[in-house]
Amino acid sequence: MSDADDPRDLVLTRLIPAPRRALWRAWTEPELLKTWFAPAPYTTPIAELDVRPGGSNLIVMRSPEGQDLPNRGVYLEVVPDTRLVVTDAYSAAWIPSEKPFLTVILTFADEAGGTRYTARARHWTLEDRQAHEAMGFAQGWGICADQLTEVVKGLG
Repeated sequence: MSDADDPRDLVLTRLIPAPRRALWRAWTEPELLKTWFAPAPYTTPIAELDVRPGGSNLIVMRSPEGQDLPNRGVYLEVVPDTRLVVTDAYSAAWIPSEKPFLTVILTFADEAGGTRYTARARHWTLEDRQAHEAMGFAQGWGICADQLTEVVKGLG
């Protein structure tokens, strides 16, 4: 079985009419990430990103009712403008989280004058994948990809 065929994965892919560098910036610059990361009407008031292998992040999504949903993780792989891998298996440094849920593998590839953006959510178990799917993965990550597309259109 190849990585692309892992049954624990949920995948979103889009051809976005912007250069890879713009998408990279939107994922690695806190002020840009805050503008698109949570599916509206949710917001992202906090984005602390130490984008380097072993660096941690804290991204907080806020519901319309004001409930904060903190997401902590650690970057595993950082290849500028090409690949970004982050997991919630660690909360900071190499401190294990209480319940690992997923590893996100982002790839950015030149295609047709734009960027083939692929966001792969690799879950620890099939049950976690099914739970994420039931939470609305396709709709939520799709909304975020639409918001990301709008943000990167204005970036070089």
